[in-house]
Amino acid sequence: MKKVTIHPITRIEGHLKVEAMVDNGIVKDANMSGTLFRGIENILEGRDPRDAVMISQRICGVCPEPHAIASVGAVDDAAGIKDKIPYNGTLIRNIIEATRTIADHILHFYILSGLDYIDPTKALEYEGDNQNLATLKQFLQKGYSSPFLPRDDIDFKFDTETTNEITAHYLKAIEIYRKAQSAASIFGGKWPHDSAIVAGGVSERLSIDKITAYQWRLEEIYNFVKNSYLPDAIALAKTFSDYLEIGKGCQNLLSYGGYKMKQNGELDTLISQGLVEDIDKYDKFDIDKITEDITNSFYNSDTPILHPSEGITEADANKENAYSWIKSPRYDKKVFETGPLAALLTTYLSKNNKTINSLVDKTLSEVGIKIPKLYSVAGRHLARALMANIYCVYLQKWAQELDPQEPVATEYIKPKEGQGIGVTEAPRGSLGHWLKVENGRIANYQVITPTAWNASPKDKDGNPGPFEQALIGLEVSESKTPIEILRVIRSFDPCTACAVHLISPKGNIMGKYKVV
Repeated sequence: MKKVTIHPITRIEGHLKVEAMVDNGIVKDANMSGTLFRGIENILEGRDPRDAVMISQRICGVCPEPHAIASVGAVDDAAGIKDKIPYNGTLIRNIIEATRTIADHILHFYILSGLDYIDPTKALEYEGDNQNLATLKQFLQKGYSSPFLPRDDIDFKFDTETTNEITAHYLKAIEIYRKAQSAASIFGGKWPHDSAIVAGGVSERLSIDKITAYQWRLEEIYNFVKNSYLPDAIALAKTFSDYLEIGKGCQNLLSYGGYKMKQNGELDTLISQGLVEDIDKYDKFDIDKITEDITNSFYNSDTPILHPSEGITEADANKENAYSWIKSPRYDKKVFETGPLAALLTTYLSKNNKTINSLVDKTLSEVGIKIPKLYSVAGRHLARALMANIYCVYLQKWAQELDPQEPVATEYIKPKEGQGIGVTEAPRGSLGHWLKVENGRIANYQVITPTAWNASPKDKDGNPGPFEQALIGLEVSESKTPIEILRVIRSFDPCTACAVHLISPKGNIMGKYKVV
């Protein structure tokens, strides 16, 4: 038995460490460690509840808008206006979040995880007229190959032609990522950290020019997703078909649902709230059954398992047997995975949405698989690309429904006492913010991020989190680059910047401030 440690894991958002116990080339146990302290909740205590939307977005600079949506959702709830948001405000919130989610998925597939499967240095052999590849070839010829090296001991399976095609998309993806952020900023005001998302709706003034400018940009984004991203994810699943068997994980899925919209005159959600257990059995969801377990986390509490509305964030860096700054969210004491796969299957299995179901069925048929194969490394990549395509379809619809003559926000009275919950479907999965207000100030604020679910350490009963379960049983080759472990972890698209937030390296007080 030997221990394989990867620290830090690169090409993810944030700081993550893995320790895998390997026996005869098989992972027998694994510990995932978030290595930064989660402290945003403590910063928010004592603040005006309306401040939370701006402060909580600083949890992450890559996906701040879901925190904005969840935060204002909690304030809307506490103020008693969550069902009074004007439809324009709901649509603009949807457009901002979904557009930035597409950008995030593109960033993950091509920039963060893509280099696990393609070798861009093959562009040195390129003789065609693709401008992107010609530019990359010149770049490599000048010796600037460090972003793509070292490339040792990796089983690249794509042929040269396919590698060059996906590499060209890699370079195009950088441009599309920028354009998607620009498109969302038409309504969001800026990026990162949107300024237009506020309690009661949005602060953006609608105009025909803005709607048209957005639609024009969306067309190019959708073209890339439909004709490059989704086909590349399908090619990955076909070429690396063994990764449809690897990284199955806990095989329980959870989604809070999200994206309110009108269907046949009634308000519904694009993504279904619910659970999928036993691979393909959908069930309804009860948010009161969520708890956070700190048994193996660097936190103190007289009660180690609490509902997030009563959660405590008291750091203890010297806690015995703890190995992560991430808490362990559980649903009804069970381990659940969240993310695009959960969003896709809760919706697919619970609704007869012809648009979504036909796209999923067509893609599964093209790859030659059924639903159980989606519980895998390649399956998560495929689900993410499918969700990006689905968002593009509905973004076209939502943009057409915007009405510059209608309001975008509703007036409300700031809550003086009460509680609120805001949930949404973030790029990496289900995100929840829990708010308690006393005397007009935040008395308690708790955040459970998607990566807290997925990268959670073992709980009180010894149940490993989804990352850990996905690694156990994995066959690892003897090499300098444990690529199998990295492929499994990156398939979840970790964001430990969200799961854990800040630390003073020496444990000292960095400063005291009086905010008025």
